[in-house]
Amino acid sequence: MLAKPALSILFICTGNICRSPTAEGVLRHRLASMGLADRVLIDSAGVQGWHAGEAPDDRSQDHARRRGYELCDQRARALRPDDVERFDLLVAMDRGHLKELLKRCPAALRHKISLLPGEIEIPDPYYGGPDGFQHVLDLIEQGCRGLAQIAAARLR
Repeated sequence: MLAKPALSILFICTGNICRSPTAEGVLRHRLASMGLADRVLIDSAGVQGWHAGEAPDDRSQDHARRRGYELCDQRARALRPDDVERFDLLVAMDRGHLKELLKRCPAALRHKISLLPGEIEIPDPYYGGPDGFQHVLDLIEQGCRGLAQIAAARLR
């Protein structure tokens, strides 16, 4: 039987094929390099279920792979009603997702919901070109540096 992780983090975007799976992969990689991977459960979901069961967008996977992150094993899923209770931190990729999460969340659990540290918003690269995916990775790497520090502090 596996031990329950000491901390759980859920990233949320629209369809769970670009931003949130990228953030999941980046944070997973960063925590592994810190020796904390087995102590933190990391997942991602979309506020919409349009892409449930699909792998991350090929462009997200390609750009992530170029920086050493592997996303191919992830599959999109929709945010579930119990996710707010099950996860310790829910990280919205932009203010629209933040607003939607707060609307769905009981008042007593809203303290779990935020943007990436530094109030970083991640723009949707889906309809843009390759530069958008690079920019998204830059922002996610920045935000996940701070989130990894927060996770490490909570695990002390």
